[in-house]
Amino acid sequence: MATVLLVRHGRTSANTAGILAGRSPGVELDDFGRTQAGTLGERMAAVPLATLVSSPLRRCRQTLQALVSARAEPVPTAVDAGLIECGYGDWTGKSLKELSKEKLWTTVQQQPSAVRFPGGEAMTEMAARAVGAVRTWDQKVTETHGGDAVWVAVSHGDVIKAILADALGTHLDTFQRIMVNPASVSVVRYTDTRPYVVTMNSSGSDLAAMFPPRKPAAKRSRRSRPASDDAPVGGGLGSQEPTA
Repeated sequence: MATVLLVRHGRTSANTAGILAGRSPGVELDDFGRTQAGTLGERMAAVPLATLVSSPLRRCRQTLQALVSARAEPVPTAVDAGLIECGYGDWTGKSLKELSKEKLWTTVQQQPSAVRFPGGEAMTEMAARAVGAVRTWDQKVTETHGGDAVWVAVSHGDVIKAILADALGTHLDTFQRIMVNPASVSVVRYTDTRPYVVTMNSSGSDLAAMFPPRKPAAKRSRRSRPASDDAPVGGGLGSQEPTA
């Protein structure tokens, strides 16, 4: 099946101010965030992408646009509400310093699966719809472009952490142990047997080296052995292990 690059949007003024932006309208990348997105676009320019999908919030769409602008050829794009930020309800727009004094804060840190934000979304609901969106898109990309296809999902910190927790097979209550920085990339390869987390929170590695140019469809041999979904005993050569 296809491989997804999970991209967190670049930095915003809400990030630097310690504000929980949530789904607040009009939150944009700041100057540094735009630089981050541009740099990420350069890192990703040579990666053979099948499509790019974004959360509907502006900071994610701005990040997606930077990725598209860095490419020599156009790539299909889409917006999916399944990738939107968690619905923080009454917490939206408040400072993290203020929120840390709330009784619910401790539960958010230690048992997020038990959290429903006042007037907002449960973290389990956020995780379910985000994982569902990514898996649906991954299946769609696989059916359209083949199992070696690569695509991008641009989303938010907590959303990406929840997707990674699912891919790692760990409980949502452990997802606060995962770091996802602004403009970082985490890579998950889904298979019929299990997901593989290739990398997390990457901000400087050579992404193009991980994904060699795809052969034209006409040159792909139907007799070639498909990549195994089995994990190599002993670790193998990692993500660069030959498949044929």
